[in-house]
Amino acid sequence: MADAADDRQGTAGTGSAPPGGARLGLRALVPYLREHTRALALVAVVSLVGAAASLAQPLLVQRIITAVSDGASVAGPAAVAVLVLVVAALVGGLQQYLLQRTAEGVVLSTRRTLVERLLRLPVAEYDSRRTGDLMSRVGADTTLLRAVVTSGLVEVAANVLVVVGALVAMALVDPVLLAVALTGVLLGVVAGVSVARRVRALSLAAQTRVGEMSAAVERALGAVRTIRASGATEREVAVVLDRARAAHDAGVRSARTSAVVSPVMVVAVQGAFVAVLAVGGARVAAGALTVAELVSFVLFLFLLVLPLASVLQAYTLLQQGLGALTRIEEVVALPLEDDDAPAARAPVVARPRAPSTAPTPTVPLLELSRVSFTYPDGTEVLRDVDLVVPHGSRTALVGPSGAGKSTLLQLVERFHDVTGGELRLDGTDVRALPRDAVRRRLGYVEQDAPVLAGTLADNLRLAAPDADDRALHDVLAAVRLTGLVERSPEGLAAEVGEEGVRLSGGERQRLAIARSLLARPELLLLDEPTASLDARSEQALREALATAARASTLLVVAHRLSTVVDSDQIVVLEAGRVVGTGTHAELLETSPLYRDLATAQLLVAR
Repeated sequence: MADAADDRQGTAGTGSAPPGGARLGLRALVPYLREHTRALALVAVVSLVGAAASLAQPLLVQRIITAVSDGASVAGPAAVAVLVLVVAALVGGLQQYLLQRTAEGVVLSTRRTLVERLLRLPVAEYDSRRTGDLMSRVGADTTLLRAVVTSGLVEVAANVLVVVGALVAMALVDPVLLAVALTGVLLGVVAGVSVARRVRALSLAAQTRVGEMSAAVERALGAVRTIRASGATEREVAVVLDRARAAHDAGVRSARTSAVVSPVMVVAVQGAFVAVLAVGGARVAAGALTVAELVSFVLFLFLLVLPLASVLQAYTLLQQGLGALTRIEEVVALPLEDDDAPAARAPVVARPRAPSTAPTPTVPLLELSRVSFTYPDGTEVLRDVDLVVPHGSRTALVGPSGAGKSTLLQLVERFHDVTGGELRLDGTDVRALPRDAVRRRLGYVEQDAPVLAGTLADNLRLAAPDADDRALHDVLAAVRLTGLVERSPEGLAAEVGEEGVRLSGGERQRLAIARSLLARPELLLLDEPTASLDARSEQALREALATAARASTLLVVAHRLSTVVDSDQIVVLEAGRVVGTGTHAELLETSPLYRDLATAQLLVAR
C-alpha cells in the first residue's frame, strides 16, 4: 500500500499550452529548421528553377500565337514550350520529394528533441502532467508541424517569386489590366488572411483536445483489467468518447474556419478573371492590345492567382503548425532535471566494497540530518528527520501509510531535493554531487516494481547493459526466479508482456530486485519489496535480501515487519517524524507504535 503522502500523481495539470503561447511567431521555427539548412537551400534552388520555368510558359505561348498570326513557323517555339513544360513538371516532382524528405527530417529532429527532454524532466513534472498528453505532443503535434515545411516556408518563398515575376510581366503587357486584376485578387487575399489568422488559436485548441483524448485512452488502457473487473468498461468508454467528441468538435471548428479561405479566394479570383476578360476584350477591340498579349496576360494571371492561393493555403497551414509548435515549445521550455552541482565536471566513481575483514568506515554511507521536505503545493511530508545508515548495514523504515517512508527514498535518489536539513552520502551533501554520480551508487526498487515490455534479459540488463548471460542466471537464482527461465523454451529471451503482464505480482517484484542487484549498488533502496508476495515467495525474498546484504547496504521500506525483524536497525516513522529507532527487540520495549504494529501482524502476543 502506497504512502498517502507519496502518491503525487496529479490529474489537474493536463499540460495544455498557456493562452499567451498562441503568439509564437515564425522565428520560433528557426531552431527546428537550422540543422536542415542545406536541404532547404537545395529545395530553394530547385524552386527557383521551377519558378523560372513557370514564368517562361506564358511568354512562349505568346510567341506561338504571334507566329501563327504572322504566318511564321511555330515548330521552334512549340518545341521550346514543350521542353519547358517537361522541365517544369520534373522540377515540380523533385521539389515535392525534397520538401517531403526535409519535412520528415524536421519531424524526426523535433521528436528527438522532445523525447530527450521528456525523459529528462524533473520527477515533479511527471506527477503534475498526463502521460497521454505528453505522448500526443511527440506524435500528433510533430506530425502537424510537417505541413509547415511541405506547404510552408520554402514553397511560400518560391511562390512569392512566381507572384512577383507574374506582376512584373503583367505590368509590362498592360498596366490597365493589371490594376483591374489586382483589385479583385487583393480583396480576396485580405479577406483570406483575416480568416486564416483565427486558425492558429482554433488549431491549438484542437491539438489540446487531442492530447486530452490521448491521456484518457492511456489511462483506460493502463488499467484495463481493473476496469473490466469493476464492470466499468462502458463508463470508461463514455469518458474516452467524451474526450474524442471534444477533439472532434474542436477540429470541426478549425476546419470550418479554414474552409472559408478557399471560397473567398475562388470568388475573388473568378471575379478578377471575368473583369480581365471583359476589359481585355474591349481593349483588344479598340486596338490597344493584341490577342496574343491578352492570352499571355491571362496566363500570367493564372500564374499570379495559383501561387497566391498556395501562399494563402500555406499561411493557413502555418497557423495550424504554429498552434502545434506552441505545445511543443511548452515542453521544450520546461526545465530539465538540473545537474549543476560543482562536482558535475568530475563524476564521483563508486568505491569498491571493502572486504569483510576491513574495519567499518567511520563516516556513515548515508546520513540525514534534520531533513524536512515539503511539496510545492505546501504539503509537508517529512520534518526534522535524523537517520544514520552505516556501511554494510541493513536498515528498515516502518510506520503507518502516509508517514513519508517512500518520500524519504525518493530524496535519497534525488528525485526531489530536501527543503530543509542535509542528506549526506559518504559525508558529502548530495546536492553538491551530480545526480548521475549519486544514482550510480544506488539501486532502487519501486513499490510498484515496474517491468518493461520486452524479454527477461532486456529487463535485467537495464541497469547493467554489459552483464553476460551467466550473471543473469546467477542473479535470477539469488531471488529464486530460475523457474522463469526454465518454464519457457526461449529462456532469457522469453517475453514478459506489456508491464510484465505474463508474470505474477511476486515475480515482477523479485525481477525488479534482481535487476537492481545485477548493478551491484553500494546502497540498495527497496520500497515495499514484499508487497505482492505470498508466504513462500516472501521467504525466498528474505533469503535473497540476506544475500544482497552481503554485497550492498540495504535501506528497506516495509509494512510486513516479519521481513525486517532481523535488520540491524529499524526506524519508525509517523506523520513525517522519527518516533523510534532500534532493533526489533528494543522497539518492542520502547516504541508503543511499533509494538502496536507488531501485535496487529501477530508477531507478538496481544
